[in-house]
Amino acid sequence: MRVLRLKKKKEISGVLKTGRRAHAESVTIVYFPAKETRAAVCVGKKFGKSVRRNRIKRLLREAFRTNAHGMKPCAILLIPKVAEEYSYARFERDLRKLFKREKLFES
Repeated sequence: MRVLRLKKKKEISGVLKTGRRAHAESVTIVYFPAKETRAAVCVGKKFGKSVRRNRIKRLLREAFRTNAHGMKPCAILLIPKVAEEYSYARFERDLRKLFKREKLFES
């Protein structure tokens, strides 16, 4: 399944305004039904310097990619929560739990 990225500020702010939120231990997702699956990762400067922010983004993107198969088409924002350490396993577990709870998979 190919996942496109949300890139424009207008698209991201539209999802933030009209989308539904779901929270887990390490990540918050904001999603809105769309024609095709599009995703963005939002990591602000409060998470640290650019090396750390980019690592968080890579981990989140990969966790999303591995769990996005069979997902309903939607625009989704992935927003991590501030923590001491970040791990792929934790992001993957929380995303799987959120997708299941919010019924984002096609039956």
